[in-house]
Amino acid sequence: MASHATAPDATAPHATAPRLLVLRALGLGDLLAGVPALRALRRAYPGHELVLAAPAELEPVAAVTGAVDRLLPAAAPGRAVPRSLDWTGPPPDVAVDLHGNGPPSHRLLMDLRPLKLLAFAHPDTPEVDGPPWYAEEHERDRWCRLLQAYGIDADPADLLLPRPCTASPAPGAAVLHPGAGSPARCWPVERYADVAAGLRARGLRVVVTGGADEGDLVARLGKQAALPDTDVFGGGLPFGRLSALVADAQVVISGDTGIAHLAVAHATRSVTLFGPVPPSRWGPPPGPRHRALWYGPEGDPHGRRPDPALLRITPDDVLRAVDELPGIRHQ
Repeated sequence: MASHATAPDATAPHATAPRLLVLRALGLGDLLAGVPALRALRRAYPGHELVLAAPAELEPVAAVTGAVDRLLPAAAPGRAVPRSLDWTGPPPDVAVDLHGNGPPSHRLLMDLRPLKLLAFAHPDTPEVDGPPWYAEEHERDRWCRLLQAYGIDADPADLLLPRPCTASPAPGAAVLHPGAGSPARCWPVERYADVAAGLRARGLRVVVTGGADEGDLVARLGKQAALPDTDVFGGGLPFGRLSALVADAQVVISGDTGIAHLAVAHATRSVTLFGPVPPSRWGPPPGPRHRALWYGPEGDPHGRRPDPALLRITPDDVLRAVDELPGIRHQ
């Protein structure tokens, strides 16, 4: 899968292949929540080149979905709609807005003059004849319903990723991930340290992960939990190693962020701490391998401090949820 868009080579065998452009210029969790819709599009348009407009760092994630042919780098600060897309060649045969409900995302795609646009309706873009947007809908269900409205069969449960070829850096560990995309979704480090102590008392190896810009946070948790340096993965693991770590983990414990979706994609046991957004919109699918902790009420997802609903969750709540998961193997 190429990492950037290039003008079609007229001599290449695929030069005349139709192209399908999907906009989802968001984060890891957003891409994983969109996998069922991407796979549905792949099945519906088997002869098209499926191009995903998303952040460049998500290229290896897109590749393992089995649905994407090429990633077109696209991103904007704060999960906003990119100002433009580096699209070359003829207009897309089909464009699909999996980014939001418009109108900026609609207009970005309409500027490319696609032959067909699949998107939710919005009063400010009346030329888009799509289904209505429901704010309270679960993210996986939302995008599948969009495609179903256009006659495309889509299954929200089609979300599992293949097992990674890379070896896990810590097989059988309990993974703690204290970071998240906004301060409102970050449970306090001190509470994660208490959970780490409880897990180690249960005979589990504990490791800590974080994003590329969360090295200090990860180091602080590692220090407070008295973990060896070998079990503190700061600075952001490459996706292949992170995916392998999660796939071989006993359990993943995190806030509502990308690694929680990665645990679901690998059917790894998880305990996810929700607040300020409820699991009814972003939570794991029903099943015994996942626990979603949520007390409410709903709050501001862009808040600058941990949300009050998130703070209602205690370390004992988390450890009790771990104890309820089936098949945890104590070392």
